[in-house]
Amino acid sequence: QVQLVESGGGSVQAGGSLRLSCVASGYAFRTSCMGWFRQVPGKEREGVAVIDSSGNTDYAASVKGRFTISRDNGKNTLYLQMNSLKPEDTAMYYCAIDYCPGAYVKWDQYEYKYWGQGTQVTVSS
Repeated sequence: QVQLVESGGGSVQAGGSLRLSCVASGYAFRTSCMGWFRQVPGKEREGVAVIDSSGNTDYAASVKGRFTISRDNGKNTLYLQMNSLKPEDTAMYYCAIDYCPGAYVKWDQYEYKYWGQGTQVTVSS
């Protein structure tokens, strides 16, 4: 049974930082690609950052330079370090995982097979 558990969300003031974690179990973590996505009520879920099985990363333009995605294969954990947070970063953040034996990132959320339950990030001005 595949399980993704996010943590690290919370409420911060603008300019602050948070670090999200996503622990995966029951899945071949080392050969997976993963991503962080976020959603605001009433809006489409959007991609934030993605990482492939080799550690190559890519970011949405809105977070580039502020967020860093990383993975620890020994701990089966995906991270999202979020710095210089803005009120517009407020959303529910989800991690996702899929089997990707090659070195490529996935931005299409519909290609991800498994999702976490989400962790709320609220940034106040």
